[in-house]
Amino acid sequence: MSAWTTVCHVEDLLPERGAAALVGEHQVAVFRLQGDEVVAVQQRDPFSGANVLSRGIVGSAGDAATLASPMYKQVWDLRTGACLDPAGKEPQDLRTFGVVVDADGRVRVAG
Repeated sequence: MSAWTTVCHVEDLLPERGAAALVGEHQVAVFRLQGDEVVAVQQRDPFSGANVLSRGIVGSAGDAATLASPMYKQVWDLRTGACLDPAGKEPQDLRTFGVVVDADGRVRVAG
């Protein structure tokens, strides 16, 4: 069973902007999407090794909410972590984390 960590209140997250949080020993990037859906992926960019994904660019590809790395511009599906565009490198998926927003608006991430 995963431990859940409260990282913020949903209103603290700007739509389509990332925020970094520490969940246990994991650095995560938390994003509030349209309709107040909240998702979380690893903060570490697997291509550069830098903990920068919360500063990435949120976009879309069809129905998929996407994240483009601020470093080398690889693109991932924010819901699944699947690498959609490795920008000429070997694809590397992101780890995703379970997220719930409780009735009081607290964002909780599984660690």
